[in-house]
Amino acid sequence: MNPQASPDVLLGQLFIDVQLGRVFSDSKTFVDCTPKQAPEQILALYEAQKNAPGFDMSAFVHEQFEVPGQVASNYVSNTNLSTTEHINRLWDRLTRPADEPVPYSSRVPLPHPYVVPGGRFREIFYWDSYFTMLGLRESGRVDLIRGMIDNFAYLIDTLGFIPNGNRTYFLSRSQPPFFALMVQLLAKIDGREILVTYLPQLRKEYDFWMDGQDELSDAHPHVRRVAQLPDGLPMNRYWDNTPKPRPEAYRQEVELNEETEPTGVVPQTLYNHIRAACESGWDFSSRWFADEQTLGSIRCADLLAVDLNCLLYSLESTLAEAYAHAGDHAHSALFEQLAVDRDELIGRVFWNANDTFFSDYDLQTQQATPGLTLAGVFPLFFNLATPEQAEHVHARLKADFLQAGGWVTTLNHTGQQWDWPNGWAPLQWIVYKGLMNYGFEETAREGRDRWLALNDKVFKATGKMMEKYNVVDAALTTGGGEYPNQDGFGWTNGVYLALSAERDRENS
Repeated sequence: MNPQASPDVLLGQLFIDVQLGRVFSDSKTFVDCTPKQAPEQILALYEAQKNAPGFDMSAFVHEQFEVPGQVASNYVSNTNLSTTEHINRLWDRLTRPADEPVPYSSRVPLPHPYVVPGGRFREIFYWDSYFTMLGLRESGRVDLIRGMIDNFAYLIDTLGFIPNGNRTYFLSRSQPPFFALMVQLLAKIDGREILVTYLPQLRKEYDFWMDGQDELSDAHPHVRRVAQLPDGLPMNRYWDNTPKPRPEAYRQEVELNEETEPTGVVPQTLYNHIRAACESGWDFSSRWFADEQTLGSIRCADLLAVDLNCLLYSLESTLAEAYAHAGDHAHSALFEQLAVDRDELIGRVFWNANDTFFSDYDLQTQQATPGLTLAGVFPLFFNLATPEQAEHVHARLKADFLQAGGWVTTLNHTGQQWDWPNGWAPLQWIVYKGLMNYGFEETAREGRDRWLALNDKVFKATGKMMEKYNVVDAALTTGGGEYPNQDGFGWTNGVYLALSAERDRENS
């Protein structure tokens, strides 16, 4: 597979004029439009017509492109159903068949059916899909789980990694590496030999994240997604290889650059940090901000991310097990040692003794970042915290993060969507399982039950499952970020079903 160029490359000046001209309220709409003829022909028409009296840019675009709609926008929910019944009916609405290649489309075609999140998100997304799979398992839709994992294996085989989503404008970055957890989930259903089936792709995934490790030195301590600690050991950060505005958020990022340039921020540096934060999935959050308040101070690529390194520990552990099943004991021992080494580093590098919580690590200051976020619970999710560390994390979670509707993402009020007062389904699952791993069952269940109750309340009131929720004041809708709250919604559906099943098993 050789995906074509991103829409910003294919459409040149027309792309810029459409995005800056606000033809669509959401910059993502245009990059998801499908040209009705070759882009070079559309560009020639545009150049010939754009200066004519009465030229209408919007009319031209709608004439030359197929404009996409929102996912399931015409779906009418029955709020007399239970939330679980609604989700089980909705899966088919969120499922896309195997893709037929469409000339000039930004969609990267996939060979198997898959579930999209919903709303403006009309493609598969990497880390969303793991949490969606948790619900598909409860719904008995193992066929979709297998197909989605095979799609990700296909992307790894053809691109060398799993992109943020199956769009040409996503091909410079990935997302949190949950592929190993997806394979582990399927192994629990189909048997441990599944690990051997996907061993080649698991290894390619690892090689992608560790690419550049051999180039690290004191003179070059940061290379792509790897960074060298002062003691010479490598760990990982989020990154993106293309330091320019994202096509799907072009106007917003050009405007942000205009705001920050007088302060001396280099445009390429700004764009690189923004894209790195998008690889993290946390776009955007005070977690990445130097001043903990403003997007213009973003510095994501300067930080070692605690969640990312925990996920790579999981990948190393999975590779050790997969190689053992394949009878390759030398590689099994190698990856077992790599996992042990990373476990030790996670406990040493990310433990913030001042705040008694796990934090990201600032490569510039060589210190823990000051803001506390739910990313700090990933070591508990993967059983990497000591009992004493887990006790401290539990106390802080219970005192500060537990709100009326579940777990709030950060303690900072910035207006960004991955900050207070918003809660997100994937992090509810991470916190719940992390607390259960260390015996804090009462607190785990309290957070779970508050989240489920909020989901139920919003569904009864609106007929929708939302991308995120205001967990602090359930009377208020969520906000923040560069686009309105979306409904559908893949990972919320998945986590709702998984948490409900946990509760049901307790009560049975």
